[in-house]
Amino acid sequence: MNLMGLKGDMQQELDRILNFWCERTIDSDHGGFIGALSNDLTVVPSANKGLVLHARIFWTFSRAYRMGGKKEHLIMAERALDVLETHFLDTEHGGYYWMLDAELRPFQMRKQIYGQAFVLYAYSEYILGTGRKELLPKIRQLVDMVERSYDPLHNGYFEAYTREWELEKDLRLSESDLNEKKSMNTHLHILEAYTNAFRVWPSSIMRSRLQNQIELMIEKMIDQSKGHFMLFFDEDWSVKSDRISFGHDIEGSWLLYEAAEVLGERILIDKARHTALLMASAVMNEGIDRDGALWNEADPTGINDKDKDWWPQAEAVVGFVNAWQLTGNQEYWDAAVNSWQFIKDHMIDYKNGEWFWKVNEQGVPYLDKPKVNEWKCPYHNSRACFEIIERLKND
Repeated sequence: MNLMGLKGDMQQELDRILNFWCERTIDSDHGGFIGALSNDLTVVPSANKGLVLHARIFWTFSRAYRMGGKKEHLIMAERALDVLETHFLDTEHGGYYWMLDAELRPFQMRKQIYGQAFVLYAYSEYILGTGRKELLPKIRQLVDMVERSYDPLHNGYFEAYTREWELEKDLRLSESDLNEKKSMNTHLHILEAYTNAFRVWPSSIMRSRLQNQIELMIEKMIDQSKGHFMLFFDEDWSVKSDRISFGHDIEGSWLLYEAAEVLGERILIDKARHTALLMASAVMNEGIDRDGALWNEADPTGINDKDKDWWPQAEAVVGFVNAWQLTGNQEYWDAAVNSWQFIKDHMIDYKNGEWFWKVNEQGVPYLDKPKVNEWKCPYHNSRACFEIIERLKND
């Protein structure tokens, strides 16, 4: 597949994704967006509404509006924004609740820093798309809120707080995570949020925080001998997990380089380039099945999860195109094209719309997995489309 072929495919798929979310996910009864939708498009009326879902919808349609200027995309973005500010925002203690119930009442009032970062990421994108510079004070407030979790003793950010901003005892994002003070995942999404925030607010404060985040990721979270993220840490950065997440590795490779490019510091760009290519190479050599898809996870014994979730496949297309653009190495382009071909053959649900949550090693989808929930959002797959369209626009 050539460049124009991939770009054209991505534009077509982006339209499908955005139309699905516009047509299928609005909650006309209670406001905002439905909390869950089964694979066969059955609405789960009692499903809770997640902060991550609404923040990612806010980001997706803000980005869509910036790209295409369509009014219907702005309406979707502002619908998500309204729910965030009217129902998720804790007006007494600050920050955004982790979960609302189906009728938009606070259900889990913890302040997960991962979620706060996504609100910042989305707000920055909204300003980029609309030009509403009067909202810049909100960016400053959101950065200050994330910084409430900063560890001044060891650097980095703690995972989660109570409603009143006391450190939580259970810090996990999900049941599959470890209950540790710091994680790569939260820091990765602070990185992307700070990158976008610096685009709209290039202050000395934001420059300092973004630079620190890039250096922290390179120096503390990536195994430079193997090219993989280390996933969980205690407060002084002792490593607490030997799992490898290929999706995070390839996603982190391009987000890290993007952050350094936006910051514009030559020495840091060179470091980020070296690290991004180290990670992309490791994923290409260790994490790809014969069909071109990324396996989910490995450990020191080898591949331990041979399913293929939707989001690592989306991130692989971007990460390998990024590595190809940095090197001109045809192997990276081929890996990106193979990833996209797998998505077209196995991940896209041509009958019901959107993408399947996961498929097994043979490419057969798990039909019991939802099409929409607090984690299944339009962010990874739409962002892959945005990125490829933008990266290949002049080719």
